[in-house]
Amino acid sequence: MQLAGHRLILAAGARYGVGVLGAGWTEVVALSAAFVIAVLATPAGISGAVLLLPFQVSVLGTPSPAVTPTNLLYNVLATPGALYRYWRQGQAGGRLALVLIAGNLPGVIAGSVIRVELLPSAHLFDFVVAAVLLPLGAWLALTRSARAGGQPRPAPAIPLPALILLAVVVGCVGGIYGIGGGSILAPVLIGTGRPPREVAPAALASTFVTSVAGVVTFLILSVHHHGSVAPDWPTASRWASAAWRARTPVPGSSGGSPTC
Repeated sequence: MQLAGHRLILAAGARYGVGVLGAGWTEVVALSAAFVIAVLATPAGISGAVLLLPFQVSVLGTPSPAVTPTNLLYNVLATPGALYRYWRQGQAGGRLALVLIAGNLPGVIAGSVIRVELLPSAHLFDFVVAAVLLPLGAWLALTRSARAGGQPRPAPAIPLPALILLAVVVGCVGGIYGIGGGSILAPVLIGTGRPPREVAPAALASTFVTSVAGVVTFLILSVHHHGSVAPDWPTASRWASAAWRARTPVPGSSGGSPTC
């Protein structure tokens, strides 16, 4: 049975063949979801885009491949506030941020091209979503966090070329999936012993710069391709607005910056 206010989209390859909320409900549900996800994601030091994309796919029915740049645009609009708070605390990411950005930039450009040229199908993209979320969830579940008040583990000496290669791979995955890569890089780097205080601002800075590059790449690709390739600007803007409200500290609270 189809609920009132819903519509069914079945265009093969262009959109997802699932029940999608009608125009009247879309804005309310999208804003509510962005607010809740931002509340949950901010303490982890990530923008929440990794969780918003499955929501776009399963509920909003955002056309493919436009769902990817829409997610990246959300990052561009939602992360500057957190970056500013880190900067005011003297946490700019340092050398680690520069290394991650150097690797992520070429990766996200390559991933964006792969998304449009090789993975435009909505149904094929479902497997991409699973391939990103399942290993990430398994890593988080199996990695032991440091005990409160315990001594941090010494960070292993990861060679610089290996770190850049990791950033390139994550950037490519981010360009295909629609994330800046911070939600992947942060758990991996912390799992190898790097302190969250160092990782969080570096990963967030990398996420912002990478997302800007991804959005620009998709805009360029949209000029030469028919169909839904460019980001959905109204949706991303509404989500970012809800995320900013969710991350605004309550007056009188400590308002500490998020950590990974």
